[in-house]
Amino acid sequence: MNYERLRIAEAHFLQSYPAGFADPALEPVLKKHRMTKMTEFATELFDPVAFYQPNDFLERLVKLVSRSSMVSMFEKPKFRDAVNNMNSTEKEALTEAVRKLYHGPQAVGLGEVVDILARYKIAKWSVITVGMVYYRPQEEVFVKPTTAKAIVDKLQLELEYKPRPSWEFYSGYRAAIMEIKSRVDPSLSTNNAALTGFLMMTL
Repeated sequence: MNYERLRIAEAHFLQSYPAGFADPALEPVLKKHRMTKMTEFATELFDPVAFYQPNDFLERLVKLVSRSSMVSMFEKPKFRDAVNNMNSTEKEALTEAVRKLYHGPQAVGLGEVVDILARYKIAKWSVITVGMVYYRPQEEVFVKPTTAKAIVDKLQLELEYKPRPSWEFYSGYRAAIMEIKSRVDPSLSTNNAALTGFLMMTL
């Protein structure tokens, strides 16, 4: 990792926003993302009990993706239509795969979610990881392709980004984000989505 480049990015950000994400100038950005509300919704949605009702669960998962400010306007309707077009067997399989992704074994869950969504051409990083960072904002990461590629490139991470989501990249990227978090001012990492937001704005 290029720690010098990270240090420079941090210095530039704090020069513009001395209080980090508590800076009044960033309030409009934070309001737009409604992180607290989305986290509350995700806490309820991904509760282990919720997975026993696949139709209800997937309906609310579509709502979470649709309401997210971090998922593109193109991907939201595609994901909704994919879920609506699934038969009951596929819906049960997707619900079980998501359960594994959130409650273990994670690597198996991610692979299964990708396989199912790939049939509908919507196995996208943002769709798959957005709920994860809402559910565990201090532990999981949101993979936005343009941001992830920039972070890997500019900070010279030993990772290879690919459009098709994989556990290998996700786990490596998450480890790198946690390493970055341990090295920057705490005001830049109120949660992992904010941390990657800081990196997106500076790199």
